[in-house]
Amino acid sequence: MGEAMELRHLRTFRVVARTLNFTHAGAELHYAQSSVTEQVQALEAELGSKLFERGRRLRLTGAGERLVGYADQVLELVEEARAAVDEERGEPEGDLTIGALETLCAQRIPVLFGAYRTRWPRVRVRLEEGSRGELYQAVQRSEMDVCFTFGDAPADPALASASLGTEPLVVLVPPGHPLADNDEVRPGDLDGAGFLATSKGCGFREMLDRIDGPVVEAEVGSLAALARCVAAGMGCGIVPALVEPGGAVAVPLAGATTDVTMTWRRRDEHKPSIAALLATARLLRPAMTTA
Repeated sequence: MGEAMELRHLRTFRVVARTLNFTHAGAELHYAQSSVTEQVQALEAELGSKLFERGRRLRLTGAGERLVGYADQVLELVEEARAAVDEERGEPEGDLTIGALETLCAQRIPVLFGAYRTRWPRVRVRLEEGSRGELYQAVQRSEMDVCFTFGDAPADPALASASLGTEPLVVLVPPGHPLADNDEVRPGDLDGAGFLATSKGCGFREMLDRIDGPVVEAEVGSLAALARCVAAGMGCGIVPALVEPGGAVAVPLAGATTDVTMTWRRRDEHKPSIAALLATARLLRPAMTTA
């Protein structure tokens, strides 16, 4: 690797290698597609090797596949160096990429953002939405600093997490459903009931699969879509109480809650911007959750 190599070229390469699409990479990085192409070409020229085969579908060459691991290591070391400098200075600043589930982005994160930005205006915050699996993978790959989800974080020694409180769960039922007038629903009330569920790997799907009785009849991509499908009479669903019912009837699920969890890389434990975010979230615990 020569001296002309730029870190931004490695960052761009890593995103293109993951998306295998120059246009999608440009949108994610907020670059024009032409800029993404130029940066990849500059990196190829610097290394003297083609990194991608450009046909009907973009794919990595052997050299590109080998570079991915090294790019990850280099960029991780850069982040560690910045974290070490930040820790010495003690003043949170720089960039902080935060991810959250769509529901949390709409209902809980704005309160946290407002308080955090007021206290630490030198931190440039970027918020991204994603599914639970996408968010954890982005943190694991160092593409995101922190994520907020429901349920427990993955059992990964490289990750650290903290519960910021709990959200009560409700059963969404269509208007006129036999359970719609109940004060609460117990698991035994769900025997044989047709349910909509999020995809496998989602915390709510895992929880639903542990309850005897409900029958999963269809999958939907998000909690918001699930609520609208329930309102349309397609079945029932289990969601956090903060999810807008969208015309469905929300009945409390007796004794059931889910954690709101913040997850970050363990090696960034003392990075000032992350430590400050965790402290702010804990201070705002009552506003972050409803239980």
